[in-house]
Amino acid sequence: MLKCEFEVFGKVQGVSFRKYTFLKANELNVFGWCKNTSSGTVIGELEGDEDSVIKMIDFLEREGSPGSTIEKCVVSNRRTVEEHAFNSFRIRCDA
Repeated sequence: MLKCEFEVFGKVQGVSFRKYTFLKANELNVFGWCKNTSSGTVIGELEGDEDSVIKMIDFLEREGSPGSTIEKCVVSNRRTVEEHAFNSFRIRCDA
């Protein structure tokens, strides 16, 4: 199973970016979370089978939500894990 962290830069707040990320994660059966930051980005963690996580990263880099403008998506701490740390994907509101 693949796990990573991400930060998306650009116009990603106030455009339902987290909602569309949540919907895509559920579609792909990817677990983790996302939240807005005070610096105007969206951060989060992803975990799931490798193919699904790669598709999720592609979504974060290229698609996002209608109205969003993605400047870049930085993926970090990519690693293989044996067990899930999460059992769903959620939107966190503790920005």
